[in-house]
Amino acid sequence: MLNGLWLGFFVIGALSAFGRWLFAGDAGAFAAMVDSLFGMAKLSVEVMILLFGTLTLWLGFLRIAEKAGLVEALARFLSPLFRRLMPEVPAGHPAIGLITLNFTANALGLDNAATPIGLRAMRALQELNPEPETASNAQILFLVLNASSLTLLPVSIFMYRLQQGAADPTLVFLPILLATSASTLAGFLSVAAMQRLRVWDPVVLAWLGGAALLLGGFMALLAGMSSAALAALSSLLGNLVLFSLIVLFLLFGALRRVPVYESFVEGAKEGFDVAKNLLPYLVAMLCAVGVLRASGALDVALDGLRHLINAAGLDTRFVDALPTALVKPFSGSAARAMLIELMKTSGVDSFPALVAATVQGSTETTFYVLAVYFGAVGIRRARHAVGCALLADAAGLLASIGVCYWFFG
Repeated sequence: MLNGLWLGFFVIGALSAFGRWLFAGDAGAFAAMVDSLFGMAKLSVEVMILLFGTLTLWLGFLRIAEKAGLVEALARFLSPLFRRLMPEVPAGHPAIGLITLNFTANALGLDNAATPIGLRAMRALQELNPEPETASNAQILFLVLNASSLTLLPVSIFMYRLQQGAADPTLVFLPILLATSASTLAGFLSVAAMQRLRVWDPVVLAWLGGAALLLGGFMALLAGMSSAALAALSSLLGNLVLFSLIVLFLLFGALRRVPVYESFVEGAKEGFDVAKNLLPYLVAMLCAVGVLRASGALDVALDGLRHLINAAGLDTRFVDALPTALVKPFSGSAARAMLIELMKTSGVDSFPALVAATVQGSTETTFYVLAVYFGAVGIRRARHAVGCALLADAAGLLASIGVCYWFFG
């Protein structure tokens, strides 16, 4: 699937350029595509330098939290909930701790770091699977929640915005929080309906009700604020939560007599190993997207869509963000390339770039997660996993557009 998507960008770009040359006498697209190839290769390295630092930093702090027992404590705290949502997983099974650690990495926006942890969790769940080629209920729930990607602290998005010159990289903190909550809730409820989970169980209801009350109260608080106040609050909370979490990891580690410096370096080495493997994929996707944009094909498609939306009497400012949203279920690297390219061409704080950044943080890469996680354990029958994950994607997209209109007008 990813091979076809990547090849398709080049083929469509070539056909568009030849069409402009043959029918409009414009041969400039060929030079533009070649310039874009080299420009995007350079941009990939620039983005990668910051990505090296970000992943190394956060995996270092995450290792301190793991050695201090924070992850294990969180697993014990969540165990009563998981016992009801995944009844086939025994209490205290290693899968629970791995799932918790995976969700923690996703919550921090470390999607690349979350993948190796998630693979370990999926293998642990596979040990309990009575039909090895068919996804179990627990595996489906884990995959859909992973694909919906509840992101509480999207540091990767902050990093991309910083790299593109945003004065306030954390401006999208609250929009992403609200959009990712919507996508996660949609994914969870769809799986619950398919698996007939006991959502009315007192423990599950307490968790869901508590989260709903907290989120509802928070949104009620935000409802009376102006766009400028919302943006300022998003910036404050983003930076405050980010630094408070670092301090919590360090203090808790010190209290538990964890050698924080050595542990940080140990985790940072893993971050370096994860990051260095991403450069070829980033170069490949950014160059393909650059060719597609330079050929004019993407502008033609967006202009047509913009015309249809305008004819329906709707605001069309979000249209430029749709390529990121439409590609996201298939390829995280392609969506990342679309987002960076949009920030570069439209401005990092333009409305479509803010929508695209919110979309990027609201869900994960559905088909990539499906292929990698299920493929790693030999599962061939996904059952209802795809439908539930795509429903979460749709909820995340709609919520992202709506929230950005609310915050940024």
